[in-house]
Amino acid sequence: MEKQGNKIRILDKDTINKIAAGEVIERPASVVKELVDNSIDAGATEIRIEVEKGGKHSILIRDNGCGMSRDDALLAYKKHATSKLTRIEDLDTISTMGFRGEALASITAIAKVEILTRPPEEIAGTKVVINGGKVEETSDAGTAPGTSVHVKDLFYNTPARRKYLKTDRTELAHITDTVMRLALANPGISFTLLSEGKPVLRNTGSSDPFNSMVNLLGPETARAMLPLEYMTEEFEIRGYISKPELNRGDSDQLFLFVNTRPVTSKTINTAVREGYYTKMPKGRYPVAVLALTLDPGEVDVNVHPRKAEVRFSREKEVGDAVVHAVEKVLSEHGLAPEIREKEGKGLQKTFEVPESSGKLQRPDISGAILKKRVTEEIGNEGNEAGKGAGSESGTPGVSGISEESGIMETGNRVLRDKSEAYTYPVKDTERRLKKSERLLEFAGESEQKKAEEKEGELASKKTEEKLSEKIIAEEKQNEKLRQKANTDLLEDLRIIGQVSRMYILAERGEDLIVIDQHAAHERILYEQVLKSKKSRVQELITPVMIELTPKEKVLMEEYIPCLEEYGFGISEFGDNTYVVTFVPEVFGRLEDTDVIHDVISDLLAEGKVKKDTGISEKVSKTLACRAAIKGGAACTPKQMEDLIEQLKTAENPYSCPHGRPTVITFTKSELDRMFARTS
Repeated sequence: MEKQGNKIRILDKDTINKIAAGEVIERPASVVKELVDNSIDAGATEIRIEVEKGGKHSILIRDNGCGMSRDDALLAYKKHATSKLTRIEDLDTISTMGFRGEALASITAIAKVEILTRPPEEIAGTKVVINGGKVEETSDAGTAPGTSVHVKDLFYNTPARRKYLKTDRTELAHITDTVMRLALANPGISFTLLSEGKPVLRNTGSSDPFNSMVNLLGPETARAMLPLEYMTEEFEIRGYISKPELNRGDSDQLFLFVNTRPVTSKTINTAVREGYYTKMPKGRYPVAVLALTLDPGEVDVNVHPRKAEVRFSREKEVGDAVVHAVEKVLSEHGLAPEIREKEGKGLQKTFEVPESSGKLQRPDISGAILKKRVTEEIGNEGNEAGKGAGSESGTPGVSGISEESGIMETGNRVLRDKSEAYTYPVKDTERRLKKSERLLEFAGESEQKKAEEKEGELASKKTEEKLSEKIIAEEKQNEKLRQKANTDLLEDLRIIGQVSRMYILAERGEDLIVIDQHAAHERILYEQVLKSKKSRVQELITPVMIELTPKEKVLMEEYIPCLEEYGFGISEFGDNTYVVTFVPEVFGRLEDTDVIHDVISDLLAEGKVKKDTGISEKVSKTLACRAAIKGGAACTPKQMEDLIEQLKTAENPYSCPHGRPTVITFTKSELDRMFARTS
């Protein structure tokens, strides 16, 4: 009987190395992270990173660290070769950035690598060339003290991995974010990042972390940061947190370092947000740069292949310490929003862009207007949980009850709002309703114009084909029927009132109708924005400055055409600064420049800018959400009626752009059953 071959076999070494490399090297930014970690561990005070084509073609990292001897250079690329560990007990007290000995082994397995290195005490350096994990050349070389690693053609021998990389600019954005976090974590080291030979990020080494924030986050952001110092017997927390009025739509600018290692931690992110409670609108996140120092034995940095996440042995104690540290800082500083007066009045005018026009023509914005740095005013524009009503009184408004019963589950912690929720005045509601009313009027004018053109076409056909006037009348009637479709639940409503400043209650016959005011208005605006795009824009007589992080700046160049399509006029103005000269008409006055950050974050999540990736819908949703009436906004009976009338014009009035319901109906029989009145 013939013996069957084994189904289980040992993979060859080359395949093993390529698979292992995938756990450590996800994209070009992973290479940068691993090699810069090594430079930091080598005691470098200057680190220079040069990339081409988003790092896919070339990554060159030079440092002035301790360098390596030839023997060490020939060992460094081998798997599990490291200078950071000598015995198993060392894993309990890791104080270096890298320690596994996998970085160079993983990189050399999937790229062409050239290493030049020299210790300061040696005259000659060493050159090692490795392709696909195999050494092809070893020789003496003249080089400065330190180490340079040149990585070319990443994933050249694993094409399946290479094809899943994003655009060059998106990959560059990830690299920029990685370098920025490393620079913030190590303010005493000079970092320079260049792409295609042009500077992207530069941070000169300084003993003062605040200088790094100015260079990397921008002077206006740095000015809005509050210093934080908090110490217990077990922990030391130092850094900066933003004033509540400086916030973002996601947690992308929560920079956390544990024993100088840039990491992510759901525990600490949640704790930072919990420290603000309702001092910051729900759904918004602060900007924070926090360094946590504790016993290395209390933190596990080995839970993630790329050491991006950490786990604490005492999660609750660490989280509580961060909450108390944030609370303490916010309680010690006055939190009334600072309003800086602009030079001149922020006048703007609304106009239409002809269908045949190309890009928006920007006005001349030179001279004194832009030489004076324009800073943000505190306004009422925001996302669903936007900024508070305090712009009328100068302080954030807090009254009413918090959304979702004041409790928000995040990770393994429960956030309880100890203060009251943000509310918005009737004046804010009126302004937002006027925006959608103007859009609907404009849409109506456009539809009327189209109808007249269509009527003219039909009239011509009538002459040519001897059609009767009855056809024209029927076409008009059908158009009216199409416009009034699916609005039965919204007809003949009797407004009862408003609950929690979030829901409109109405009666229709014997049924109870509940309308989510934010979701309803969001649906109205979404449809109008999606239809009109740049046909209604506003020119800002006084342009608005926005500061971007280096990562956002990298993305902006790719996304400007998409933003222009929706009525934004944006151009570069100095280092990490852009000027906004046009905005979509839906926003009214652009008082809240955070909308730009939110739109960019949404686009970043998509990865690539293509017509078939849903970019248009995503931008429209963001714009509509930011301009819509808020949950927590007071509404008069007349405003409630106006909102319902506007909702009737929507093509899909019963769900918001995100798929949540706008209207819920309770029939009398359902109410009877809930109150046990069934017979």
